[in-house]
Amino acid sequence: MVGSTFSGGETAPFFGFLGATAALVFSCMGAAYGTAKSGVGVASMGVMRPELVIKFIVPVVMAGALGIYGLIIAIIISTSINPKDKSYFLFDGYAHLSSGLACGLARLAAGMANRIVGDSGVSFNPKTLFSFLLQSLGMMGCVSQGA
Repeated sequence: MVGSTFSGGETAPFFGFLGATAALVFSCMGAAYGTAKSGVGVASMGVMRPELVIKFIVPVVMAGALGIYGLIIAIIISTSINPKDKSYFLFDGYAHLSSGLACGLARLAAGMANRIVGDSGVSFNPKTLFSFLLQSLGMMGCVSQGA
């Protein structure tokens, strides 16, 4: 009988592509949730103060950028998986899985945090506009450094 030559490297691309999928799926879920919830906050604030809607559109735009971050990470991961070109070990698959999960789940959490920032526009106080914009941009800056 011929001995088995299974070394685990045959399943490594599965884990790598699973990481790319996780980055894309979770990032898009965070972007969709953040856009929906902060959009509701901006719309309800627009009923009370329509002249300020354009100033509070920042969280909606930032939520949409979350999905783009996940797309970029998914492209980087998936293009680095080429077992025919170079050896792709199980370690590489696990590394891509963990980085995809870290990216995707961080963007999902940022989408949920974006809801809080977007809903704060409902209780608008003109003195807090600058801190509101800093919260929106700071949230995206901290999350974008996670990749």
